[in-house]
Amino acid sequence: MCGEFTVFTKIKPGHADALREDLAALASGSADVEGRAALRQIGTLHDARHVIFDNDTRFLFASVFDGSWDTYIDDFAKTVIGSHFDTIFSHSEGFPGISDPGVKDWFVAHQAPAKSFVSSYPDLTVQQIWKDHRVDEAFEEVLDTPEFRAALDNPANAELVATPAFQKLLEEAAA
Repeated sequence: MCGEFTVFTKIKPGHADALREDLAALASGSADVEGRAALRQIGTLHDARHVIFDNDTRFLFASVFDGSWDTYIDDFAKTVIGSHFDTIFSHSEGFPGISDPGVKDWFVAHQAPAKSFVSSYPDLTVQQIWKDHRVDEAFEEVLDTPEFRAALDNPANAELVATPAFQKLLEEAAA
């Protein structure tokens, strides 16, 4: 269901501070709002990390996403995230730009697939996780109502409340 994408690049000489500034700017303010909206619209990104290392000479971008790698890159290129990629990777040697036909080849040339990749939820997509979260929030709201408590205590519901499935639901909700 989910895959990982890890890219190592060389930072252009003298660009590490500018890269830090661009990363900070993208993580706050209107760029973050636009980026989060685009990420929500795409709906496939589990997480992403940016790391400057080796005495400011190298850069790591790593992410976990749903679906195919080609679709992942194409989807991001079509949104404001593509311009974010241009901003960030413009500090990397040789980056052709997200709209360049050779950009996927450039990423592949700088990619280092993980030798071991572990996910806590390998069979859940971002969309399923978001739905599970919405259902959980709605269920928690129901649990907190006096009407729910009254329904649990109503003898007419005793058979349903006694079922293993319902008991499991109550145990999970209490955990």
